[in-house]
Amino acid sequence: MSQHPAPNSEVKLVDVRFLLLPLPEFNMLPFGGFLDKLRFSADEEDYSQQRYCQWTVAGLGAGTITSSSGITIEAQHSLAEVNFAEFDYLIVFGGRSAQASMQLAPDYQPLLRKAAKQGIILVSIDNACFMLAAAGLLNGKKTAVHWRHEQEFNSAFPHIPTITEQLYCIDGKRISCAGGAAAIELAIELLSRHSGRTRALKGLADMLVDEARQQHHHLKSLQDDSQSGAFVGRHVKRAIAIMRQQLSLKISVEDVSAQLGISRRQLDRLFTEGYQMTAKDYWLMMKMNHAKWRISNSTMSLQLIAEEVGVSDVSYFCKVFKRHFGITPGSLR
Repeated sequence: MSQHPAPNSEVKLVDVRFLLLPLPEFNMLPFGGFLDKLRFSADEEDYSQQRYCQWTVAGLGAGTITSSSGITIEAQHSLAEVNFAEFDYLIVFGGRSAQASMQLAPDYQPLLRKAAKQGIILVSIDNACFMLAAAGLLNGKKTAVHWRHEQEFNSAFPHIPTITEQLYCIDGKRISCAGGAAAIELAIELLSRHSGRTRALKGLADMLVDEARQQHHHLKSLQDDSQSGAFVGRHVKRAIAIMRQQLSLKISVEDVSAQLGISRRQLDRLFTEGYQMTAKDYWLMMKMNHAKWRISNSTMSLQLIAEEVGVSDVSYFCKVFKRHFGITPGSLR
């Protein structure tokens, strides 16, 4: 796929220009979804001609960038040689690890600050928000964060307000997207602003996408525990959503049931019917599974991970973890 601009005779037709910056070990789903949406809207047919929107892929240096799946793409330009004034948006695609993305901040910060000073809109997708935050480029801005990384982001950047109930968030010259397939919706929104809704929606059927989800779309998969195969009602689904959203808060099951407008006893009965365990046991399982994932996939201290799941005493956290999994947290590292 050509990354070069259209011929000079067609430059006047271009509505919007994107500079795509995938970080090392970037995730293919948001990158591919975003780019393919641009491609379908770029011309009248399906020729991948960059007439109405243009895109260029850049890296910290020119050359190959390896995705989290091992697939490589070619960055034909280094970020240092790019003229930011030629673009409307700089789209940064995060890597597989939030910690790794955050540690890249010193390398990218000078160039990202330069881009911001020249008026380009900075967009973070997936874990790229960690890098932009570490570079001081999200101060005072609301940020859409993937629900799995909300607690980690809040721990690292408590001064930055986070949003997990939106697919993306537009706050002035900063835009953030939770990642995954939500990158397609973000591409549609940005294209709509410059090329109109009709052109922005072009190609959705080819992508086998039924419809563009709204910014505040609530994920059904976030409410359902599909792995268990359990059939549960709306109260339990809502309770699970609340538990995920308030993983680090020291609130009780009584507080959750109060938010639902039902009693603690009724909530326990519903969880026992669906999962053969009480609501408290289910919430503990959720917290321990999250902690186990964080221990295996980050370098965060056990103290911070314990705080992420609402436990202030790390010794107690280790005891509960061992009782739950039969191994100590340290054995996973």
